[in-house]
Amino acid sequence: MTDESKKHGPDEAVDSNLAADAAAEDAIIEEEAVATPDPLDVLRAENADLRDKYLRLAAEMDNLRRRTERDVKDAKSYSVAGFARDMLAVSDNLRRALDAIPADALENDASLKALAEGVEMTERSMLGALERHGVRKLDPMGEKFDPNFHQAMFEVPNPDVANNTVVQVVQAGFTIGERVLRPAMVGVSKGGPKAPSGEANAADA
Repeated sequence: MTDESKKHGPDEAVDSNLAADAAAEDAIIEEEAVATPDPLDVLRAENADLRDKYLRLAAEMDNLRRRTERDVKDAKSYSVAGFARDMLAVSDNLRRALDAIPADALENDASLKALAEGVEMTERSMLGALERHGVRKLDPMGEKFDPNFHQAMFEVPNPDVANNTVVQVVQAGFTIGERVLRPAMVGVSKGGPKAPSGEANAADA
């Protein structure tokens, strides 16, 4: 019996080794199966990543397009700002020349009146040309003082007008597009307290 066992011993050892190797291979296959992702899941992940990149790129391109359009619009709108500012200085001089002519001189001197009318026509034509290029005149008379559009030159005490109301325009202001080309130089009211009703009734009596 002992001899028989010895004769078959090596074969049994081989079978045992083969079984161990097979088990190890099965374990490796199972590990690979667990480690290897599903190809469909991989494609889905790649598709989601590409879609996210596409959306980001599309948003960046849209922002770039809008910035470019805004820059082009601003370039067209404000390219004449310097020229317009110089023309306003000329217009101011024309207005000063007209204001310097006495009213009685215009009535008594036909040639001077014709000259003044010509200067006034030139001023209107110049302002009209500027308006066609986006320059707009500010008319703040009676409006509440706004430091974004007005420059206060002096205060006018007036208890009958709300405080900080524009009551006089010294020099007209202008805008170009949405920007201030030149603020209006104005005088603003300095409102005072109104008289008490009792005093007002006594004054009326």
